[in-house]
Amino acid sequence: MSLVQEVVADLAAASAELDDLVADLDVDEWAIHTPAPGWTIAHQIAHLAWTDEVAAVAATDPEAFSAITREAMTDPTGFVDAAAEQGALKSPADLLAQWRTVRESLGRALLAVPEGTKIPWFGPPMSATSMATARLMETWAHGLDVADALGVTLVPTDRIKAVVHIGVRTRDFAYAVNGKTPPAAPFRFEIVAPSGELWTWGPADATDVVRGPAVDFCELVTQRRAPADLDLQIIGDHAREWSTIAQCFAGPPGGGREPSGPLHPRPKADR
Repeated sequence: MSLVQEVVADLAAASAELDDLVADLDVDEWAIHTPAPGWTIAHQIAHLAWTDEVAAVAATDPEAFSAITREAMTDPTGFVDAAAEQGALKSPADLLAQWRTVRESLGRALLAVPEGTKIPWFGPPMSATSMATARLMETWAHGLDVADALGVTLVPTDRIKAVVHIGVRTRDFAYAVNGKTPPAAPFRFEIVAPSGELWTWGPADATDVVRGPAVDFCELVTQRRAPADLDLQIIGDHAREWSTIAQCFAGPPGGGREPSGPLHPRPKADR
C-alpha cells in the first residue's frame, strides 16, 4: 500500500468512526452545542461535508476551485462559518447523506491524483498525501468536538500519527500567522503513540523539547484543549512560547480553548 493509499484509508476510518457517533442521533441531538462557540453537532458535520467537497473539487477541477476561492475572498474571515451555517440548516438525514457521498468522492479523487501533482488550496498547494493528512486532522479534531458534546470518548488509534506529523510540520506556520519569527533551531518532539510506540522528530540534542502522549499533543496543535489541561512536558523558552500559539489548521490565529477547571473536568479517553 502506498503512503497516499494508507492515509486515505485512515481518513475513511476516522470519518466512519465519527459517522457512527452521529448516525443514530435524533433531530434534537443534532442541535446540541459543541465546544466550538456557536457550532452545534450539525455545524460540525456540515463543515466537514463542505470542506471534503471543496477538497474533491480542488483535486479534480482546479478552475472550479479557483472560482470557489474567489467567492471565499469576498468574506475571507467568515466564509467557513457561513458554509457551516448553511449546511446545518439541512435535515440530519440529508446532511449525513451529503457527507457520506462527498467524502467517498474525495477519497477516489485523491487516489487518482498523479504523483508529483500539487493540489491548489486556500493555503499553499499540497500533494494528495498532504491533503489527505489535512483532512484526517480536521476530521479528528471536529470528531473530538462532537464526542465532547455527547459526553463520550473515542478510543485513540495509531492513525493519529498523521495528526501529530502535521502538528510538527506546522511549527513555523504557527509563528507566522501570529506575526512572530520562528526560532532558527528545530525542536525535539518525543510523542508516545496510543500503542505505546515512541514517535520522534528533530535532533536528540535539541534544547527545546516537547514530550507526551499523542492524544494530548494533537489536542494542543488543533487547539481542542488548553495547554494547562494537557499531560505534556515542554522544555525550553521557545517550546513554551510555541505551546501557547501551536496551530496546525489553516487560517488566522485560532482562539484556543479555556482551561477546563474543576467544574468541567477534561474527558478521559478509554484506555
